[in-house]
Amino acid sequence: MTMADRIRDKLATLAPQALTITDDSSKHAGHAGAKPGGETHFSVAVVSGRFTGMSRVERYRLVHELLDAELKEGVHALSLALKTPEEV
Repeated sequence: MTMADRIRDKLATLAPQALTITDDSSKHAGHAGAKPGGETHFSVAVVSGRFTGMSRVERYRLVHELLDAELKEGVHALSLALKTPEEV
């Protein structure tokens, strides 16, 4: 299973209306945390009703908690765009 698949599986618990996961690792070759096989730098966009009433910090904390294992096991950088359906 790829790291993107693992991220997708974990974020499924948010019942997202939209979910985009982009592996940006090739843009960071030679930078800290980059590995030859990639799967270290990701951009993730999630639209979920679960974020309603949550501050930006609370949303980030929730996603980081869900992806704790992935962040410890190889994801070096994670760019997040987290919105409610009303914010889209």
